[in-house]
Amino acid sequence: MTISTTISNYIGGSFVPARSGEWGENLNPATAEVINRFPRSGAEDVSAAVDAAEQALVGEFGEWGAERRAVLLEAVATAIESRLHEFARAESQDTGKPVSLAARMDIPRACENFRFFAGAIRHQSTDCHTTGPMGGGALNYTLRRPVGIAGLITPWNLPLYLLSWKVAPALAMGNAVIAKPSELSPTTAALLAEVFEDVGVPRGVFNLVFGFGPEVGQALVEHPRVGLISFTGGTQTGKQVAVSAAPHFKKVSLELGGKNPTVVFADADFNAAVETAVRAAFTNQGEICLCGSRILIEASLYDRFEAAFVERVRGLTVGDPAEEETELGALISLAHREKVEAFVQLARDEGGRVLCGGGRPCLEGKLAKGAFLEPTVIGGLASTCRAATEEIFGPVVTLHSFTTEEEALKKANGVRYGLSASVWTRDLNRAHRFSARLETGMVWVNTWLLRDLRVPFGGTKDSGVGREGGRNSLEFYSESRNVCVKL
Repeated sequence: MTISTTISNYIGGSFVPARSGEWGENLNPATAEVINRFPRSGAEDVSAAVDAAEQALVGEFGEWGAERRAVLLEAVATAIESRLHEFARAESQDTGKPVSLAARMDIPRACENFRFFAGAIRHQSTDCHTTGPMGGGALNYTLRRPVGIAGLITPWNLPLYLLSWKVAPALAMGNAVIAKPSELSPTTAALLAEVFEDVGVPRGVFNLVFGFGPEVGQALVEHPRVGLISFTGGTQTGKQVAVSAAPHFKKVSLELGGKNPTVVFADADFNAAVETAVRAAFTNQGEICLCGSRILIEASLYDRFEAAFVERVRGLTVGDPAEEETELGALISLAHREKVEAFVQLARDEGGRVLCGGGRPCLEGKLAKGAFLEPTVIGGLASTCRAATEEIFGPVVTLHSFTTEEEALKKANGVRYGLSASVWTRDLNRAHRFSARLETGMVWVNTWLLRDLRVPFGGTKDSGVGREGGRNSLEFYSESRNVCVKL
């Protein structure tokens, strides 16, 4: 890696430490070793980034057209691609995820985000309306202009992927960006700053401020000159973001937690349903907001499904994230592992049976200190139990049976979250009918995590507010202005 053991903020085109001179340590969750240290920034650093962003907007970047912004995004994608393995190793070391997963999913999808929004801004169209008789009425047309300064707060589970998901459309629409990545996974954000420096982004267009949520994130949300906030993270923090942003009337997008059902009807493609349900439950150690952490199975299929599912989970390889064959790496931290383990114990207390997993794998050497946990399957729980309704965000899945479509729907909707769902059936009428009644922002039928970047992304209930993706992102990161011309 080209990055040093000390990483810096990127403000106004310069790599700088926090003004306080304080630092935080970034640990490798697989070994508990220090990877690097990052600036422990505060409100003064956020204000400096705001000043730099404002200068960029009144400078040359403010005059750039869509084509020039698109070229910049494509250059960023190409530069990341040329350093794919470096980015993948950094992502793996920061988060504990398998490096093979980062190289296969996280980094390529980040590149795809930049390329997609480069194309989207080139093909953007706006509305035009005629009023009254032609020649004597009026012509109304819509302009889209940048909001100004976009504050972007991203989580630790998919660091570069979710950062690019916000940065790309924000820049595509002509905003200047201040990004605050998670303090648990800062490295690929720092590498992204190197990329922006290398491709020649104008000073102040992309700013990066590291630190902790109460010290940096809060200052970013509350700053009166930051026009919008896009936040991805936990539901409780999302509530605080909404409360803090409201007095300033900022545009806010909140992509929060999930407790997503995988609903398997008896007529499903059995092998595909089992294999995909395993992937949906345990990809990235279950640390994805879209993970299928509750599996609802039609009663006539339940025993067969449980046996096949548990057998497949027992065969998953937990181990060194650097090894190609590893399927599950470490959780993000020892503290997070303890939280997940507490939910496993809670499930036992609530009457659940641990069908496999539930313990810490026996790993040797440096890995013995890592935050590893076996993939865990729990049966016998009531669908209303805490372990079956609260977000665990780890490699734990609960199995439940149902007898009717109405019962399946009640159980699927019976949580405070509404992000996504996966439905497995060969009955096309049922697929449409059931999907329409689910209280979620997204539904996959006979698949999971098959993403089209043009479609709206977001949840209902406690899973968030607003939608991003495709046209929704372009609209969120801009303001519409109607112009009426009397003819």
